Amino acid sequence: MIRPPRQGDLRRLPRPRTLRARLTFGLVVLLAVSCAAVGLAAVVELNGSLTRRLDEQLAQTGTRFPESLEHHGRPPDDHDGDEYGDTRRTAAGTFGARLLNGTVTSKGLVRGGDPSADLNVDLTTADTHRLARIPADGRARTVRLSELGDYRVAATAGRDGDVLVVGLPLEPVQATVRRLELVAAIVFGLALVVTGVAGALWVRWSLRPLSRVAATAARVSELPLADGEVVLPPRAPQSDPHGEVGRVATAFNRMLGHVEDALTKRHASEERLRRFAADASHELRTPVASVRGHAELALLHPGPVPPEITRALHRIAAESARMGEMVDDLLLLARLDAGRPLERGPVDLTRLVLDAVTDARAAGPDHSWTLDLPEDPVTVPGDAHRLQQVLANLMANARVHTPVGTKVTVTLEADADSALLSVHDDGPGVPEDVRSAVFERFTRAEHRRHPNASGGGAGLGLSIVAAVTGAHAGSVGLESGPGSTTFTVRLPRQTRA
Repeated sequence: MIRPPRQGDLRRLPRPRTLRARLTFGLVVLLAVSCAAVGLAAVVELNGSLTRRLDEQLAQTGTRFPESLEHHGRPPDDHDGDEYGDTRRTAAGTFGARLLNGTVTSKGLVRGGDPSADLNVDLTTADTHRLARIPADGRARTVRLSELGDYRVAATAGRDGDVLVVGLPLEPVQATVRRLELVAAIVFGLALVVTGVAGALWVRWSLRPLSRVAATAARVSELPLADGEVVLPPRAPQSDPHGEVGRVATAFNRMLGHVEDALTKRHASEERLRRFAADASHELRTPVASVRGHAELALLHPGPVPPEITRALHRIAAESARMGEMVDDLLLLARLDAGRPLERGPVDLTRLVLDAVTDARAAGPDHSWTLDLPEDPVTVPGDAHRLQQVLANLMANARVHTPVGTKVTVTLEADADSALLSVHDDGPGVPEDVRSAVFERFTRAEHRRHPNASGGGAGLGLSIVAAVTGAHAGSVGLESGPGSTTFTVRLPRQTRA
């Protein structure tokens, strides 16, 4: 049993994916449909024409041959004028039969080159029934005889209450039609192959400007458009502006021009902002240091100082120190944005992690700190001071934004290519609306991860982690959910060109 194709099966059939393949496929399909229609029309017309000629020949034959079967196939004495005719005037392959009351009383077949009829024609019961069902109206019909094949036969009422059947073979007609079908299949098949190849070349040549536009778009898509100065590739080649491909190329080039203008303006604005941040940070360092120094000097005054003034001086010194750290962070980010190179040397990352966790335990004794280090020391190329700052910021982030009693696990792993540092805590997790921007500058959640968490900074710690890691050709990531937050830093173990 043949199962019809289901919808899922049709979806799995191979389909042309590119526009060039679709156009070529459509051209070949249309030509195939046209060739099939022309071939079918030619076969039908030829078959009908030959069948009509056979019917005319059958009408000219008349009933002379089946009437002669009453004489057992022997020609009468008068070959020219006998009303029963002569088999020598009948075409080879002519079949004749005489039926009386639905029974074949005589039958014969004219063999080629034999002037007498062959009466030894085998007819099955089914053949007899088919002949008996033919109306005696003289119209030609197609009947299949078991031993002889397809015949075009006509039945006529005889003078003795019998029915005379005469037929001519359809095999010559069928052979001619089969030859036409074979020739048409070969010719149309070659035409489809030649058209497919020529059509593919023509479509490829016609879509060449569109391919150039696509290649230009692919090069643009590979450019780092998010930040920095971007140099767009040359514009797509111009073609006929009155055609569809030409209009696409023109519109695409115009769009690239707008994008280039926007990127240039954005880069100029970012450069002005970087210079302002660097200059402001640099200029603020001196007054902040002066304020802090004067506050500390006032605290060293030997004379009596009211308690309110002492608290105010302590607050001034503390806020000056915090402001100095913020200025240093902003200055560091400005330098990294400007692409200033960091120091490069072998850094014992294992020692840095160990020191950072020791400092974190001292700063956050109410947290549970766990350290997992490999047996062999892990060394990476980079700036030891800046990498230590990355570790300190990650530890501070885990300590500041989680409640008391949170377990923090620091893990260091390494392979031949890179070192992987992960800081995991079982705190409440980073809010979902903050995760996508957690490494951006001044990003702070409206509510901390826990209401009992200690105070936070200015939102620069994780941005420094991302900037320093990027300057070391590394990557930083975050996975967070309720009860599980993991920051990962991956650093290459070999210097990248």
